[in-house]
Amino acid sequence: METKRSGISVGGVLVILALVMVLILSGTFFMIRETARGIVAPFNESNNQLKTQVNEILHPTPTILPDPITIINEIRSLARLETIQYSVEKVITAEIGQGNFSFLFGDKLLFVAHGIVIAGLDMNKMTSSDMWLIDDTLYVKVPEPEIFIATLDNEKSYVYDRETGLLTKGNLSLESQARIVAENEIKKASLADGIIELARQNGDAYLERVLNSLGFHVIVFLHKTPEP
Repeated sequence: METKRSGISVGGVLVILALVMVLILSGTFFMIRETARGIVAPFNESNNQLKTQVNEILHPTPTILPDPITIINEIRSLARLETIQYSVEKVITAEIGQGNFSFLFGDKLLFVAHGIVIAGLDMNKMTSSDMWLIDDTLYVKVPEPEIFIATLDNEKSYVYDRETGLLTKGNLSLESQARIVAENEIKKASLADGIIELARQNGDAYLERVLNSLGFHVIVFLHKTPEP
């Protein structure tokens, strides 16, 4: 009786060796491929950056600035640009018939006046010669600030006290005259407090934001020297 040989045949051994070689070669190829990727990736990134820089030099992004005359037409559409508002309170004394017989014929009142003063720039006064461009600097000749409104707030203004003589019912026009004087005094108070200069500063700041949004970043505002 023949005895069967145990173990792996020669053919089986060759197959196993072939599989081992395939695995080794596959691993070696994977390592080479990953190493190549690590070398090529930075090169590709640098190459892309270089292409971008060259493209920016050969095809720069254009800077488009609108015609200053067109801008003036747009600014003039703002008409009266109100740049500051004041709220002023004044106490006005109005009297008539004061003297030795004031207790008989006199009339005196204290008027508390609350007023509103609004100042700004009249953009309709700008012309095509008030704006010009030199290199990258825009020169703007701004209209002089002015007071648009100086009026009483009737809801807050009132007669605080009034004294009339024994033989009179009071002068009917005295309060009206006090109101007229109050409006003038409110305007004077705002001027003394520098409302014109503040209107100028606020106007420049507003126009600068508008012109910056249109692409002008270097702006010189020109103003007339205030008369003494």
